[in-house]
Formats: sequence, structure tokens, C-alpha cells
Amino acid sequence: MPRFHRSIDEASSNTVASRRRSPLTFFLLIFGLSIPFWLIGGMSGRELLPGLPVSALGAFCPAIAALILVYRENKTGGVRDLLKRSFDYKRIKTKVWYVPIIFLMPAVAVLSNVLMRLIGLPLPAPQFPIFFALGFFLVAFIAALGEELGWSGYVIDPMQDRWHALPAAILLGVVSAIWHWVPLVQAHRSPTWIVWWSLGTTAQRVLIVWLYNNAGKSVFAAALFHGMSNVSWQLFPNYGSHWDPRMDGLITAFVAASVTFVWGPRTLARH
Repeated sequence: MPRFHRSIDEASSNTVASRRRSPLTFFLLIFGLSIPFWLIGGMSGRELLPGLPVSALGAFCPAIAALILVYRENKTGGVRDLLKRSFDYKRIKTKVWYVPIIFLMPAVAVLSNVLMRLIGLPLPAPQFPIFFALGFFLVAFIAALGEELGWSGYVIDPMQDRWHALPAAILLGVVSAIWHWVPLVQAHRSPTWIVWWSLGTTAQRVLIVWLYNNAGKSVFAAALFHGMSNVSWQLFPNYGSHWDPRMDGLITAFVAASVTFVWGPRTLARH
């Protein structure tokens, strides 16, 4: 069979398999896999870093759930294909998309810092420990892959096929926010803090889907953006101790609304 026709057949097969995937099954499997991490985090009461309880190690549950399900669908070939998407940067044909992928969430953090100072909220002097930032970025990117191989690599496409981009992004954002609630409670966050954080996380998912769709559906792009977001709040003065989810959530929601208006809610990729 000529390579061109074989590629078309493989793409068609992948599309059919994607449409058959059950988001509900995937979500239930993630929550089930997370229970041991939540129990360990509750019993230990310790933090990996300020604001990061031991249960945050469950960040890899979406990837594990996706790998289990793709193995059931396509055996080792499906597992291999999903893992390859960790570094599918060649899908990003238009390199200008690296600008929002890398710099958008740091810009949101800087703007949040400036606005908090303008309204008179007490903030310590900003610090940028370069070696901590580089080390934490590596950890944050690996953890982000643990999530995005599931959220972006497995479930978002069948969700978009059924409900279009914006509703799918909002629903996935809500589910991923709820999935984080137990670790946030274990990190002693207040209910109000968690609500505002959930707003920002849901808005951020809209931005991730926007970047994913415009960057050739690259999981690497989604994970890089996700990792930069985690680095941004952890470097907020000091080590996230003064990070305000209200300010960050409102700014991120405004950016997500602007992106939706310009690129269109159906695909978030009109241009």
C-alpha cells in the first residue's frame, strides 16, 4: 500500500478510535487511581514544597489512566504512540505559538503582582532564584506531562468532537479542578481560596485547548504551557506564599474570554 494512502487510513482509524473513547470512563479511572495518593497525603500531613502536599504525586494519574485505556484499545502500539506525544514538538509548525506557550502565564503572574501592589496589598520584594527556577521547571514539566498525556493526549479530542472546543475545555477544566480539591484541602487552603483557584484553572484549560488546537494538537505544547504556569505561581513572592488566586483567576478568565472572542468558541482556532 502506498505510504500516502496508509497515512490516510491510519489517521481515519485514529479518529474513529478517538470518537469511541468514553470521557466518563477516563475520569472515573483517574479518580480511582488517585485515592491511594489522597490517603497517603492525608496520613502523612507533609508537603513536598510549600503548598504542594504529598498527594500532589498523583499528578501522574491522568497519564496512567490514559495508558491503561489506550492499551485496551490498541495494545502496546497505542501506548507507544501516546508516549511519543510527550515530545511531539514537530507538530508546532508556526513557531510564534511558542510565545504564548512559554510567556503567557509568567505575564499573568507579573500583571497580578503589579495590580496587587497598585491596590496596596502587602507583598515582599520579588525574588528570582535562578537555580531553583530551572530545577523546579524540570520537575513542573514532568508533572505537567503526567497530566497532559491524559487531559490533552487522550480525552480532549473526543470531547471536542462531541461538544466543540469551548464547552469541552470548560467541562474538562471543571473536572480537573475538582480532581485537585483533595490535595488543596490537604494543603490547608480555605474554601474561598479553592473556588477562586478553580476559576483560574478552568480558564487556564480554555487557554491550553486554544494552544493545543493551534499548535498542531501538540501535547508537548500543552505540557510546556502547564509547566510554565506552575513555575509562575511557585516563583510568586515568596515561593507562592503571597500568590492570590482571586487576582490570578480574574486575569486568566479575562484572557480566556478574549481568546474565545477572537478565535471563536467552536474550535478556538478560527485563524
